[in-house]
Amino acid sequence: MDDASPQTPLAGQVHLITGATSGIGRATAEALARQGAVVVIAARDRGKAVETVAALRTETGNPAVDYLLADLSVQAEVRTLAEQVQQRYQRLDVLINNAGTFQIRRQETVDGIELTWAVNMLAPFLLSNLLLDTLRASAPARVVNVTSEMHQSVSLDLDDVQLTHKYSGQKAYGASKRALVCFTYELARRLAGSGVTANALHPGFAATSMGLDDGLLSKIVKPVMRLLAPSPEEAARTSVYLATSPEVSAVSGAYFRSGEPVDSAPQTYDLDVAARLWDLCVEMTGLRIHPTQAKDQP
Repeated sequence: MDDASPQTPLAGQVHLITGATSGIGRATAEALARQGAVVVIAARDRGKAVETVAALRTETGNPAVDYLLADLSVQAEVRTLAEQVQQRYQRLDVLINNAGTFQIRRQETVDGIELTWAVNMLAPFLLSNLLLDTLRASAPARVVNVTSEMHQSVSLDLDDVQLTHKYSGQKAYGASKRALVCFTYELARRLAGSGVTANALHPGFAATSMGLDDGLLSKIVKPVMRLLAPSPEEAARTSVYLATSPEVSAVSGAYFRSGEPVDSAPQTYDLDVAARLWDLCVEMTGLRIHPTQAKDQP
């Protein structure tokens, strides 16, 4: 994989990225802004969003960086985010579902849903579906889902996606990321022929702060991460590649690691699992499926 060329014609393109006030998301937003895209970051903290946007405008020389506020654990706010994107922008060329969470202890959202599942799976599912008409109208367009290699080691139990029994942070995170890969493949199948692609990626073990705000654990692990892990800028390279490179403009339904397509866990290729997952997410989000999004439609 080569870095996206600085001459990539992103001027006029609108790129929406979630979880972009720090870490890999911020590095991705910066790279896209440097290439001239209109970059919209979705964040839950207004202060961090304002600070990030101001810094990105200064660092990249691109004034077309803005933010929208949304707590992705709250489905009503995800819906509002989609509405605001459609109201403010006439097009959407790239949606990067980057935001994620790792919770050591089980928590539930205001919607009564386990937090990791709500943020890592239901938010990308709902936001992507709500913006599909805009993406289709902007085609060629791309959906890029940031998942994790941890999906390889944790099975997805569709009968207990909220881990009401024997919760562990690792299991919740890995299962949600496996589900996100399954969703990516199913979305790609449903979008076939539409001009909109959907791909997933593992960004690498980067030196970010996700899931490490737990006192002593954070103090021990963060210094190690800074020494051993690649920088957020390095980890963001695959996200930027999938969002911008002409090399993958026609690639859809693939899983990438270090800029190359690789095999994901066997369960992610199971069509029955994908169908059940899709129906479950529809039920958990109350999503109304447009006829063109039905499984037997392109």
